[in-house]
Amino acid sequence: MRGFAFFTAIAIDDRLEYALCMGNVSALPLFHLYGDPPDDSAFDFIHIETIASRSSVHDWTIRAHRHRNLFQILLIEKGGGEMSFETATSRFAAPTVILVPATTAHGFRFTPQVTNGWVVSFTEDVADALGDQSGEALARLKAVAVEPILPLADVAEAKRLSALCADLHEEDSLAREGYRLAMRGLLALIAIEVVRLAVSRARSGAVTLSRYDARVDELRRLVDEHFRKERLISFYAEKLAMTPDRLNDHVKRATGVTAGHLIRQRVLTEAKRQLVFTNQAIHEIAYDLAFSDPSHFTRFFRKQTGMTPQAFRDGRGG
Repeated sequence: MRGFAFFTAIAIDDRLEYALCMGNVSALPLFHLYGDPPDDSAFDFIHIETIASRSSVHDWTIRAHRHRNLFQILLIEKGGGEMSFETATSRFAAPTVILVPATTAHGFRFTPQVTNGWVVSFTEDVADALGDQSGEALARLKAVAVEPILPLADVAEAKRLSALCADLHEEDSLAREGYRLAMRGLLALIAIEVVRLAVSRARSGAVTLSRYDARVDELRRLVDEHFRKERLISFYAEKLAMTPDRLNDHVKRATGVTAGHLIRQRVLTEAKRQLVFTNQAIHEIAYDLAFSDPSHFTRFFRKQTGMTPQAFRDGRGG
């Protein structure tokens, strides 16, 4: 419960901080790297730093936030802490890998003075520069990241990843001839190693993996862009040059759920974010998410979660 209380406090602080800085409380803080303003022009971007280098100046607390176009891999070599992932919280301890896809709400409290490791951040377009085979490794990270925390079985696994991260950091720092190509290659090796570890854990039953599917990934991207206004499968099917029935069948085979379920879950995720991380009135959230009236929103939320929006907010300390 201590971790739960902590992230409730973070959520409340974020509401106030974002309201003061941005003039509204309709969304989570959006950063490029944590604390830096969003950079929509970022392209072919790869960055690596130690966990301590940024978290130590923020009292070892990275408040809940999002990155619009950055995927992150954290390697926890020492220490541990607590993570918020959307509206859930989990504890983690070294050695472990944490995966954070773009647009995901997340935050951390690291054990002070003890925790260290690496944070690798990159724009998803980097995969395009790597070619089909290497790029596939980065693409598969999206499927692996369904479960963000990947505990490592032993120190040897962490050492292999740590060596690759150290090499990536050296290339970034020294900027020698051909360093950009070297960084892309090292990032691909890191992605391959993480995917291998995840597959190994899946075989042992320690984690569950979802299969990567490019068409489902494109559907998710479209839903992220249009979910506030477009809820009909036909809209997304047209964008993907498919019939609604074909799209539903494809998504069901790839994920086990329908396209409609993915759309509803995206709406639900945004509703939960606004209930937990903002002070918006529930009727304002309803209209912001394009529901015809607050009662419609309440019925939708109760059907998906078994509780009312107010009960969900109260249970998160809002």
